[in-house]
Amino acid sequence: MKCAGCVSAVEQQLTQYPGVLSATVNLVTELATVACEPSVDPASLAERLTESGFPSQPRSSAGQPEFVDLAERRSQEHQQQNQRLAIAILLLVLSTIGHLNQFTGVVIPGLSNIWFHCGLAAAALLFPGRSMVVDGWRGLRRNAPNMNTLVSLGTISAFAASLVALLFPQLGWECFFDEPVMLVGFILLGRTLEQRARGRAASALHALFALQPQSARRIEQGAGATQAPIDVPIAEVRLGEWLQVLPGEKIPVDGEVVAGQTTVDESMLTGEPLPVQKQPGDDVAAGTLNQSGAIALRVTRIGQDTTLAQIIGLVEAAQARKAPIQTLADTVAGYFTYGVMAIATLTFCFWFLIGTHVWAEVVMQSNYALLGAEHAMMHSAEPHSSSQLLSLKLAIAVLVIACPCALGLATPTAILVGSGIGAERGLLIRGGDVLEQVHHLDTIVFDKTGTLTAGQPIVTDSLVVQTGVPLLQLAASVERGTRHPLAQAITQAARQQAVPELAAQDFYTEAGFGVSANVLWEGTYQPVLLGTAAWLEQHQVKIEQTVHAQAADLAAQGKTVVYVALASSLVGLLAVTDVLRADAKATVATLKGMGLRVVLLTGDRHATAHAIAAEVGIDSVLAEVLPQGKAAKIAQLQAQGQCVAMVGDGINDAPALAQADIGIALKSGTEVAIETAGIVLMRDRLSDVVESIRLSRATFRKIRQNLFWAFAYNLLGIPIAAGVLLPSLGLLLSPAAAGALMAFSSVSVVSNSLLLRHSFSSSQG
Repeated sequence: MKCAGCVSAVEQQLTQYPGVLSATVNLVTELATVACEPSVDPASLAERLTESGFPSQPRSSAGQPEFVDLAERRSQEHQQQNQRLAIAILLLVLSTIGHLNQFTGVVIPGLSNIWFHCGLAAAALLFPGRSMVVDGWRGLRRNAPNMNTLVSLGTISAFAASLVALLFPQLGWECFFDEPVMLVGFILLGRTLEQRARGRAASALHALFALQPQSARRIEQGAGATQAPIDVPIAEVRLGEWLQVLPGEKIPVDGEVVAGQTTVDESMLTGEPLPVQKQPGDDVAAGTLNQSGAIALRVTRIGQDTTLAQIIGLVEAAQARKAPIQTLADTVAGYFTYGVMAIATLTFCFWFLIGTHVWAEVVMQSNYALLGAEHAMMHSAEPHSSSQLLSLKLAIAVLVIACPCALGLATPTAILVGSGIGAERGLLIRGGDVLEQVHHLDTIVFDKTGTLTAGQPIVTDSLVVQTGVPLLQLAASVERGTRHPLAQAITQAARQQAVPELAAQDFYTEAGFGVSANVLWEGTYQPVLLGTAAWLEQHQVKIEQTVHAQAADLAAQGKTVVYVALASSLVGLLAVTDVLRADAKATVATLKGMGLRVVLLTGDRHATAHAIAAEVGIDSVLAEVLPQGKAAKIAQLQAQGQCVAMVGDGINDAPALAQADIGIALKSGTEVAIETAGIVLMRDRLSDVVESIRLSRATFRKIRQNLFWAFAYNLLGIPIAAGVLLPSLGLLLSPAAAGALMAFSSVSVVSNSLLLRHSFSSSQG
């Protein structure tokens, strides 16, 4: 693909295929993401695109082999581009030397001959410019004109007009064989610089692919294994196998350490610079670097299920999701080339039909400013022939100054750089739509347990109401039937005190209220309930006011109170508290300093929620909200006109994450929460909420700057190239100067995107 017009053409080809629901194409990565019915064959889609002039191939789910092939192909393309550029520069130098007589009066034998310059122009079109000409006419023939179509029309028109002037001197036209040479040279120079800038923009994604080892060392399972390690391709590794990883090697797949101790550098995946200690029972991720010791690991995830593959998938998916602001650019790009060709035609007709009088007036006046070698033509040619030549040159200038490429590169290059920076820092932003939503963000809602807190609560108080009944033993026997953080705190306290669990059956959980089970006590199975006061009272458990008062005192300290009942009689209370994350208070303060409203959303009682909120500095609290009601609370905030982000980690947060304008999930959370969120924080640090918002805002600012430049460049450049300033200011833009400006436009957009890395790093420093 060459420009934004190609993006529209490819998307149109794909969406017209039966069974295709939608298609999104990225100009930078040259990757098409297609949503289609199961009956659609990807190979057929690739064949359709290839027949349309866009050579394509289907990509497997693994993606790694295709990436290697793509990298090799692009390397070859870069070498060919450099060769074409070298030839174009040589021709340009010879052309410049041959025209020295116009400025110095020195005539160089052979090089000043007009037929020599005709040969230079022909060579420029046949060799370095051949691919542009062929692709341009191919695009025009398949009704999908692109930037090369405009360049081809301009260069061929300049060469053809010069050739006619050479063969028919009686016309009085000027030969300008230097224009095709200069056009090809400037455009190839711009393309080369643009390619290099694109490569730098995609460097972070390329580095992620490079992390994946291509082989692994399989060993025999068990401590007494005697078989020597066997090197196998990574594709042959299976779940449950044992692999050996030596110091200095990359870990090939996700696994669990089963033997040995080491430190692992996980910085490329998480952005955390300090190595992490690993010992038997710890998890390790593919692509991370084993530093200090030999280890054996048991394979737990392979292929697309590894953490590295998921990160790569998220980063690539971010490229496929366009920002809504790009809709206008895509719409314009679809008709851009047709519009430019129409403007060029009108420019030619205007100056050819009525431009003689304007031209004569400009010549008579001497207040003209010329960009290009037009001085001799203006004074030596007859007005009529000069008008013909002028109309042709202005039309050519219109064709070559227009740059649909800048429109096509504005959004994907900024997203590519931004998502790459995020991947390096453990911040995964799913796409341009998320970036635009973050720009409008004004409210951020935090879940409490596992988000503001560490998610590892402990039992702090035990209040016995009914003597002779083992409060902690009954509670732990019931809580073993659930995985709730409060349940883990109670069972952990029982283990620490060596309290044996009782036999229990018929476990039941009512989310947001409590749990129950039939526990074997004094020879019979009796119902035991743990939960809120209101839930126990619904089950005819009587609670004295003095108990309520004691519970209120505990809640005021930020503790969660669990009521325990046996056979409809209250046994006692357990107070559980969760330690706040170390960076919770600073994170909330920073977000408020950024002008965001911060809200705490939790199922805890009001007293507990307000105590936690006061400790971290949150003013707005939504407490005693059941899991199924969290999404409704988010919707209420949105109904008030607020753009809401939800930060959570658990299954019960998934509906709220989906309802929010932006969902932010911690990596320590559940898979369903991560899949629902628009931003995933791989380092499991609450302060990364701030970093992700800052990065999103910075990336979106780059998108807007790029689009502004792309539109402003074309809106100003095309009229100037058409001669709109010639009557009043005498300003004339030569085709060569127009070609140089066009090359500069695309390079400037990509370079501005690359500046994001420097500006964001500076803001963090």
